[in-house]
Amino acid sequence: MKRRVLYFEEPYRVAAREEPIAPLADDAVLVATIVSAISAGTELLFYRGQVPAHMSVDANIHALAGTVTYPLAYGYACVGRVVELGARVSPEWRDRLVFAFQPHASHFICATDELMPLPEKIAPEVAAFLPNMETAVNFVMDGAPRLGENVCVLGQGVVGLLTTALLAHMPLARLIAFDHFPMRRALALELGAHAAFDSTAQDAIAHARAMFQHDGADLTYELSGNPDALNAAIALTGFSGRVVIGSWYGEKRAPLDLGGTFHRSRIRLLSSQVSTLAPELTGRWTKARRMDVAWQMLARVNVARLITHRVPLEQAATAYTMLDTQPQETLQVLLTY
Repeated sequence: MKRRVLYFEEPYRVAAREEPIAPLADDAVLVATIVSAISAGTELLFYRGQVPAHMSVDANIHALAGTVTYPLAYGYACVGRVVELGARVSPEWRDRLVFAFQPHASHFICATDELMPLPEKIAPEVAAFLPNMETAVNFVMDGAPRLGENVCVLGQGVVGLLTTALLAHMPLARLIAFDHFPMRRALALELGAHAAFDSTAQDAIAHARAMFQHDGADLTYELSGNPDALNAAIALTGFSGRVVIGSWYGEKRAPLDLGGTFHRSRIRLLSSQVSTLAPELTGRWTKARRMDVAWQMLARVNVARLITHRVPLEQAATAYTMLDTQPQETLQVLLTY
């Protein structure tokens, strides 16, 4: 029996390879993938060859062990159905719909403790958003927005829009989104932002600050993936405000202006990444508890509206080209099997 696996062959080239499926261990299951989500912010770094070579692919995901070398199987949002059981696996797993942090592939083998059964009424396409929703939950937890605060979110890709949607459930004074592309700004407003500005407009920061009842934002999220945007995040943030940096810039660099108002403003720059929990939360929170919240938020937020394309695995090269060259028209791209 064969399976099809997506490989990043080299920068700017992906291809689906056919390869044998390994024998099934007694304690493992075989899953046939239904859909997998491309996480554009992270995967485009691999696609463009912008990931530092010394890094591990992802030390926190068993299926992504190893260093960044091409060709590379990557991805971490697979939803499928269990189609075969190892000899020691309980029969209750057969035919279950499951989520797994696995690379893009038509089939994969893993232990059951690496699978998450889909909750009732969560469709496979919705479940594919789970990693990005968990990331958005983590950003909100790390930023700790307070009642009546002014909050800005720079970058309205999938993670930025999910973060905006979660923040919109909170009693904030103002929630302002920034993105260059009109489609994404419109979605931010649909998801609850009070205003959405073109991040490239010269007067965007001034217009946003004019909406605040106090000088500057209390909390700003930099989720654009563009290191240049960090200067804008600082400029939006008021005295003693917080800037949560959720973007992964890879090898991209940009000058950072810390010699202006930042120096006297006591602004705090906070790194936020979903693979860990903030130490101050670990007395009450675990990754499992945070994941439970992510599932609950998938049931509350209409994430399906963020899907712009469904592409068969064999045409994955087209999907990555679109994400790379037509970001104004693409948002969540799903690979189908």
